[in-house]
Formats: sequence, structure tokens, C-alpha cells
Amino acid sequence: MPIQPTSYRYSGHETFVCRYAWLPKAVSRLKRNPKLFSNEDEAMVSLGVGKNMVRSIRFWAETAGIIEPLSDQKGYTVNRFGEELLGHDGHDQFLEHPATLWLLHWKIATNPTAPIYQWVQMLNRWHRAEFTEGEAMAFLTKNLPGMSRTLSARTNEDGLRVFINTYIPTRGRKGEVAEDNLDSPFVELGLLRRCGERSDVKTGQREPIYSFAVEDKPTISTELFAYCLNDFWLNEHAKEGTISFGAVAVGEGSPGQVFKLPEASVRHYLDQIKGVTQGAMTFEESASLQQVTRSEDAESFDFLEKIYLPA
Repeated sequence: MPIQPTSYRYSGHETFVCRYAWLPKAVSRLKRNPKLFSNEDEAMVSLGVGKNMVRSIRFWAETAGIIEPLSDQKGYTVNRFGEELLGHDGHDQFLEHPATLWLLHWKIATNPTAPIYQWVQMLNRWHRAEFTEGEAMAFLTKNLPGMSRTLSARTNEDGLRVFINTYIPTRGRKGEVAEDNLDSPFVELGLLRRCGERSDVKTGQREPIYSFAVEDKPTISTELFAYCLNDFWLNEHAKEGTISFGAVAVGEGSPGQVFKLPEASVRHYLDQIKGVTQGAMTFEESASLQQVTRSEDAESFDFLEKIYLPA
């Protein structure tokens, strides 16, 4: 289902990036107490963090698609994905497998019900090779949906800084990595880079320049790519039996866009996808046709388990 602008999330992270221990801790604590987030004082003790961080943990756990509200709205439950990934007997309880961070990045960037505004815009709709914070802010402000035009500049700025700091370690005046950023696991992905400075046109102040690393990603396996492609299919093309190569490579919310892959890398994954999915997905390429077919076997194929099976 295409993202509806009115469903964007602009805040909730309390300006904290997601930290290493937070998602596994949210899963383990919620298994013991589904009403963990209903009483913030108790949650502070259970999670060992302050009140704002409790809210941030809940935000990231929801956005990463590992927990969801109970039907009575009086608590949260660890959903099937969260249990299979981070549960006691899950595939990677402590975020040790290189694929897990990419998988959680994927889930955060493509959340179908409450996507984060800055993630959607910067990963899918910013089409220049690089950006400064000032340029990105102008872009994000210009593209705010009509109902969100009253969003404060501070909220938008905070969201952009959280996006940047999720993937790039923040540094103090002397160049040291700031303590608040040390536990951001997604820095390891190398998705975003600092590549210099330039002066802001309006203020004249020097600003860091950032660029996305559009290149091969050796830590993204074909099995992981297949999982994300299937997820993309269910979110954006659920009624279609085939989708084009272009949709997979550069479509909004696609693996090519969210992972910042060059088209040659996307083609490489697709060339192998029939084998790793046992025919659940097939790539067809000819002079006049480039498309992926998803068969009925995809409904019963365990895409997640396949990622973590020994090679």
C-alpha cells in the first residue's frame, strides 16, 4: 500500500537515535510485562533509562516493526517478526549477525503504517549526490504535506539530525565521537558519509557535506535482498504478480533505494534470486523485458529464516 502523507511520524524519538541494546531489551521486557510502556516510572526501572528514553525505545521498537499495540490499546505485544528475530530463541537476539542491522534499517525506512517523514524523504526523494543540513531542511520544509505545514521548524530539524546521527557518528569540537552516538548500531552500515564542508548560501556558515554511499554492499546477502524484496512487494505491489526491474532498483521504498544500491548490484541480486528462493521469485531479462515474477510459493516460503541459515 503506498505511503499516505497523513500517516507520517515527525517526532516520538525524543531526539535519541536507536541504541544497540534497546530493541533486544524491549523484546525481552515486553515478554515479561505487556504493559511495560503503560507505566513510565516502572518502565524506567525495568529498562534502566530515563523517561524520555523509555518513550524513544517504544518509538524505535514500533517503527522497526518488532512490537505492536494490543487490541485493547492497554499495552504492547512482541509480534511474530520481533519474536523470530530478537526473541529468546530468535535468529539474532543480540544483533550479532551483519544482516540484522540492514534488516532493521529496512524496517525503519519502510514502515508501512507510520513511516518517519525524514527517512522517506531523504532515502527516496532526495536525488542529488550530496547534501548539507541547510539544503536538506529547505527540501524537507518545502515537501511537507498540506496538513503538516504548521509543523515547527524545530521538530523538523530534530528529525533531520536524528536521521543523520543514526548513520554518522556525531563529533565534538575536538573531533572526538560524542558519547550519545556511541551506541547507534546503524553507523556500522556506512550508508551515509561526511565528505567535506561548504558555506551556507544564506548564513555564510560552514556546514558539513553528507553523501549516500551508492555502492555494492557486501554485507547484504541475496537472501536478505530477497526478504526485503518480498516485503516491498507486500507493502507496495500486493495485487501484482510481476514488477519491473525499475521498480525494484529505484522505486520508492524499494531495496535499491533504501539500501542505496547501484543498478548493477540490484541486477546481480536478481540474477541469483530464483536459486535462493527455490523459485518463489524469478527474474526475467530480455531485450524487451526486465521483470521479477512472484509465484504462489512465496506465501509459504520462510524468507526470514533463509537469511540466517548456514551458507
